[in-house]
Amino acid sequence: MGSVLTIRPLERRHIPLVTDWARAEGFTPGAGDVAIYRHTDRQGLWLGWLGQEPVGCIAGVRYNAAYGFLGLFLVRPVHRGRGYGVALWRHALDHLADLRCIGLEAAPERAHDYAGWGFAPASTTTRWQLIRESHRSDSHTDTDTSGGFGGPEPRLLEGAAIPAAAVQAYDAQREPSPRPHFLADWLQHPAGTVLALVDGEGRCHGFGRIRPCLLRRGEGWRVGPLLAGSPALAGQLLAGLIHRHPGVVLIDAPGANPAAAALLEGLGFRPLSRTLRMYRGTAPTVPLSDVYGLACLELG
Repeated sequence: MGSVLTIRPLERRHIPLVTDWARAEGFTPGAGDVAIYRHTDRQGLWLGWLGQEPVGCIAGVRYNAAYGFLGLFLVRPVHRGRGYGVALWRHALDHLADLRCIGLEAAPERAHDYAGWGFAPASTTTRWQLIRESHRSDSHTDTDTSGGFGGPEPRLLEGAAIPAAAVQAYDAQREPSPRPHFLADWLQHPAGTVLALVDGEGRCHGFGRIRPCLLRRGEGWRVGPLLAGSPALAGQLLAGLIHRHPGVVLIDAPGANPAAAALLEGLGFRPLSRTLRMYRGTAPTVPLSDVYGLACLELG
């Protein structure tokens, strides 16, 4: 086995391997997550190799010419402390070096390390957990909301019935960077359920997705993204997403939306862990008041 690290783009055949590594680290990858991010930026996921042995990975995904995200960064425990992580880190940073802003989620104890590379803290992200023991009998489709929209009130639509263009337009106004390529893959993936609130004039007022995920022990569900115009609408979407999925449900809520915590607590979720969202460069100025759940903590 060689001692010199070589870094190569992640091939599709290695996605199950990286997914298993992530699961062992407690990253709880969702079904299809790594493949979708690889499709978003085929040059943005890498494996580090010692000879023919893969020893670590990292993602540096370019969403567009201005914004990118670092994540899925790990080295197998037996190979840590030898500089391989720094080599992967530098490789990913070089890939994103020309961007105006780069984001990441940091474990609180690592924030100082990332600050040394020019990253500044922006907000706390909380992972929430709900354990549902059985199915509920409530229905989630074609349900009216309340709240005075001054026009047709939004109704819950599922899957193919959702107007994709309306969701793309809604998302582009509430995320740091428009992400049409990623979002199309994310919302059309066959794993899980996608719901959106759409009024009679075809305007989107919120949307969300739930998909299976791998826990350290067993399987569960991850909600993300979850965006909505009010806590009431977010609650309706979340109730619709989780009602048919008993077991462990996880959602990563940005601290920049203070209404998210109250909503999740009211639905029985409990805080599980916290990370720190950090940015290098010009931090996004888009408010996150309509974002109740991030798409994927590990990959942005």
